[in-house]
This record gives sequence, structure tokens and C-alpha cells, in this order.
Amino acid sequence: MEEKAGAQIGKRAFIQSLLILFVLMMVAGVMTLVIPAGKYAHVVVNGRDSIDPASFQVTARPDYPIWRWFLAPFEVLGSSSGVTIIIIIVVLFFAGGGFAIMDKTGTLRAFIGIIVRRFSGRKYLLLWMVSLAFMFLGATLGTFEEVVLLVPLTIALSYSLGWDALVGLGMSILATNIGFSSAISNPYTLGVSQKLAGLPPFSGAWFRILVFIVIYVIFGLFLSRYARKIEKNPSASLVHGEDRAERAKYENQRGIFTDADPRQARALKFFGLFLLLIFGTMLSSPFVPVISDLALPIVGLLFLLGGLGAGLLSGAGKGMVWKGLLEGMGGLAPSIPLILMAASIRYIIDMGGVTDSLLHAAADPFTKLGAFPAVLVIYALALGIEFFIASGSAKAFLMMPIILPLADLIGVTRQAAVLAYIFGDGFSNLAYPTNPVLLISLGLTVVSYPKWLRWTASLWLWVILATVAFLGLAVAIGLGPF
Repeated sequence: MEEKAGAQIGKRAFIQSLLILFVLMMVAGVMTLVIPAGKYAHVVVNGRDSIDPASFQVTARPDYPIWRWFLAPFEVLGSSSGVTIIIIIVVLFFAGGGFAIMDKTGTLRAFIGIIVRRFSGRKYLLLWMVSLAFMFLGATLGTFEEVVLLVPLTIALSYSLGWDALVGLGMSILATNIGFSSAISNPYTLGVSQKLAGLPPFSGAWFRILVFIVIYVIFGLFLSRYARKIEKNPSASLVHGEDRAERAKYENQRGIFTDADPRQARALKFFGLFLLLIFGTMLSSPFVPVISDLALPIVGLLFLLGGLGAGLLSGAGKGMVWKGLLEGMGGLAPSIPLILMAASIRYIIDMGGVTDSLLHAAADPFTKLGAFPAVLVIYALALGIEFFIASGSAKAFLMMPIILPLADLIGVTRQAAVLAYIFGDGFSNLAYPTNPVLLISLGLTVVSYPKWLRWTASLWLWVILATVAFLGLAVAIGLGPF
């Protein structure tokens, strides 16, 4: 049977993710029945909607019947986040189609073959360099969702170097998430939360650079240690046997491309041009408002056009190009219900009127704590709320108006409170099955969510220990300016 091109969502991973999300939907529904509904008053501060932390009141329970829990994945498309969900799905199909064309026509493997040859004998240097590049994008520009489009490329690179899908995920989406959480100048979490706190934009950067360096070393050691382990003993891979077909596809890549193939050379140059445009869009989006709002659709369209052009230039023929496009888009079709179910968990809680009640209950312990325990509660609070609200900027507008007055009363500097919020928001992004980015990324591989959690558990432990130590240091030195 012919191997299908592009990212094909594994049946087992799909079923596991479907069951996990269904259980979480039901848990969210039960919460709307057992938790009293409540609401904070909203006020406009500097043109932005914010919460009055002293205004929480218990309200009448909304009329939200049980049968609507099961319709939530469809109803969410009509909510305020519906347009964003549709854009993510369309962009995913564009990018998946573009990569599948390059896979079908041999251009993707030709590109990987060049990298493998050039870094022969230095592949661990390549691992550290690629990881650093993705971490830097996350820490400085707040890049996160866009990197999903590059996951198939890094997975192919990982297989070609003798590793597995987990290393490929680690070099790309996990590295980006680690950097996003270190937040040297991340405009989406750091920028928004510092503005809400009245702090100078991107102040305290020297401290966060130290955090970035330490976390990078922890992450690099974690990833390279695992890569060496499975290189020495392939059966030690958590997906050993499950990825046999993918691994075979990228074996012996060094002989797959030669300079004597002018058609593939043209295809690679063409896609390389579009790759530069893609990175240019990512780099400029935080600074150009017009691009910022359209960055994700632009990146998806560029991937599709780049893949189509490269496929046509490769000499494989139009029939092969269109076949690759259809296989790529068809392989990603199962991601649609997963994305809709993940988004519906927050929707159910909102419709049941308990979102503000959960936040109020979580924030209440602040009044009984000292400075260091309080900053840890901020960390834990952000970790908990992340389960239901994935957006960092949306969570900042929800949490900061409540956290900041309490931090002022207890003696925690606002800079330390912001740092705790950033840690809690970021490092949990790829730990919870409610995050669509994680589900999509895993869906592109044979990696199931339980295996992902098992693989990353030790990393999260070391990261939590390091970040708790940094929060203690921030409290001890009165990290400021205030």
C-alpha cells in the first residue's frame, strides 16, 4: 500500500485525544451544576475591558441544559472565538497541504538531505542551534501557534538524523513553548501584563534573560540526553515500533539529493524564498499592527503557495502535486473535531456562568499569605486557569486586575507578580490536553497524549524547581522597579 504524503493523524492518538476531551467536556458541564454562578463587574481602563476585583457577586444560574454540553463543539463556532477557530483550521489545512506536496514530490526529503549532509558529525550542535532559534522566537516575539506549521519539517529532520518524533517535537513546538514562557520581551503575555500593572514596557529584562539562559540549558540537556539515549538504543524510544513507517521513509537521506538534479534545486530555492517570507512575517508581526492581525493566515497561505510552486518546479508532474495536496488535507481532517472539542470546554464553563466563580475562589487565599507563598499562589493560579483559558493575553486581562491589588497589599512587587503569571501561563501550554496547539502537534505524529506527558514529566519537574527558585530570588531582591 502506498504511503500517504504529509502529516497523517494517527488513529490511536486521535481516539485517545477524543476520549480525553470528551471526559473534560463532561467535567466542565458538571462544574456548571455544582459551582455557584458568579460575576465580576467589568470596567473600561485606558480603552480596554478590565475587571473590578472588589465587585464579585453570586448570580442566578444561567439556563444551560445538559443536552447543550454535547452541542458545544458546534455552538462554539458562533461564539466570540469562532472566527479564530475557523482561521486556525483553515491555516492548518493550507500548511498541511503545502508540506504534503513537498513530501509527495520528494522536495522535502531533498531539503532534509542537504541539512543532514552539511551537519554530518555535528548533529547535536544542530539540535542545540535549532532549539535555541525556536526558543528565541517564543521568548522575544511571542511566537507559538505559528510554529505548528514547521513541526512536520523538524520531525522529518529528526528522523533523518536517527532520532524520533519526540525529538522533532522537542526542537520545534516544545522549544518555542519553553522560550514563550521565559518571555524576554514576549508582547502577548509580558507586554500585556506589564501594561496592566503600570510597569515600564519590558522592564526587568536582565532578570528574565538569566531565566532564559538557565531554562535553555535545562531544556537542551533534557533533549540531547534523550536523543543520545535512543540513538544508542532505538528500542528506548517511547514510540519505538509505532513510528516504523515514518522512520523508514527518512532513512539514508544523504544520498537522496545531489547538485545534478536541477529541478529539485529550483524547487528548493523557490520554497526557500517563501520560507524567508514566512519568517519575515513572524518577525514583523509584533511591530506592524496590520500584519499582526493577519499573521497566521498570511503564514498559512505562504506555506501553501510555496509548497505548490516547489512541487510544480520539482518535475514530479501536476498529478502528483494535486494528489499530495489532497492527501495532506485529508490526513488533517480528524484535527477538526479535536480543535472544536478543546475550544468547547471553556465555552461550556462560560455558558454555565462559573468562569468568574472559579477565578474568585482561586484568588481568595491571597489575603492569608506572605510574600513568597503569595507569589507561588499566583504561579499556581495561572497554571490552573490555563487549563480553561489558553490565550495568554486574555488570561492577563482576566487575572491581573485581581492579582495586582492583592500583591500590593501583601508586599509582592508587581514585577514579581507579573513574572509568576508569565511562568504559570507559559509552561503549562504544552502540558494540558485542552490546548489545541498541543493536540494538533501530537496529531501530526504517532505520539499519544499519555506518552507525551510521560516524556515531558521530568522536564516540567526541573522547570518548576528552577522557576520557583527564580521567584524566590525575585521576592528576596524586590525585583522592580516596583
